[in-house]
Amino acid sequence: MLSILPPQIPKSGSGQIPSTVLKDTMLTAFILIIATAISFWFFHTVPENPANIALVYITALVLTARFTSGYVYGIAASLVSVTGINYLFTYPYFQVNFTLTGYPVTFVFTLIISLMVSTMTTRIKEQADALVEREKLLMDAEKEKMRANLLRSISHDLRTPLTGIIGNSSTYIDNFDSLDEQEKLGLVGHIREDSNWLLNMVENLLSVTRIDQHSMKIATSMEPVEEVISEAVLRFHKRYPDAPVQVRVPEDFLMIPMDAMLIEQVIINLLENATIHSGSSLPVELTVTCTDKQVAFCVRDYGKGISLKKLDTLFDGSYYEPEHSSDGHKGMGIGLSICKTIITAHNGTITAANHEKGCQFTFTLPMQGIRNADS
Repeated sequence: MLSILPPQIPKSGSGQIPSTVLKDTMLTAFILIIATAISFWFFHTVPENPANIALVYITALVLTARFTSGYVYGIAASLVSVTGINYLFTYPYFQVNFTLTGYPVTFVFTLIISLMVSTMTTRIKEQADALVEREKLLMDAEKEKMRANLLRSISHDLRTPLTGIIGNSSTYIDNFDSLDEQEKLGLVGHIREDSNWLLNMVENLLSVTRIDQHSMKIATSMEPVEEVISEAVLRFHKRYPDAPVQVRVPEDFLMIPMDAMLIEQVIINLLENATIHSGSSLPVELTVTCTDKQVAFCVRDYGKGISLKKLDTLFDGSYYEPEHSSDGHKGMGIGLSICKTIITAHNGTITAANHEKGCQFTFTLPMQGIRNADS
């Protein structure tokens, strides 16, 4: 059985009515006054169809239940509406008369229908609010999970290259007189490599700050796909001048909503992973395909692929240790986790899969309808 309780009124030392109660009361009164005015207009304009008056008041009940808190305002509006119809629009006018033949039954059923409509509207509103709250909690949980994974990856990915830099620089300083030129260049080369890796990770982390951490939205603008890819490949070749990349884009001029800097960072991360972890000297392929609803970017290498047990956790920020490799600091975890964060903020998807001669990463961006932080 439905239990109908009035809204809880917080106690106040000054005896003042809480603002929420006052606001809901005034809103209820305003809606009923408007409904009465419209009903008077119907009553004098279309007197042969008085059923319109009941519909006006039922609409007022729905609005009252929708925009007020709790059941009490809808119930009060139901009682006022039924009484008002009797007093204002039932002969004898401006008198409450329940003795008319059949009117008590009409009154009871009208009141029941009004209460049911009010109660159902309130329940629907509460369920909608509960769904919104649930989605918010799920989003918060996902963000907390992502944050924890990123912190776990950062703790490893930052510590390892820093340890390498400290170790190589200490070896260089402590054994400066006993090292030949080739050994010195080797140590400095390792320091430069680790420093570049740290710089890349810092750029990845800074790119995430462009995403609104509360709503996971981004500011976008229409950008030409070919120019974004060209800039990304150019930046990639500054770090890896000898790494071959083959680019294939559609002949049609493509403009899609995106944050160009973030998408360039995703492309650079994927090209870098393919170059470092594939174990192959063959060119990496970057292919763009287009459908009516989305644009797909595919980065394919022709190397050793990814073990099946790691495919499911590539994008969750877990540390990825390349098998049979000594460059342990070059894990893919943080980079791929940030790639997923960026693509998800663009309303896109990102996946990884093996093919016959290596592996490929594919991400998609919608042609339109993207969330925008400024909207």
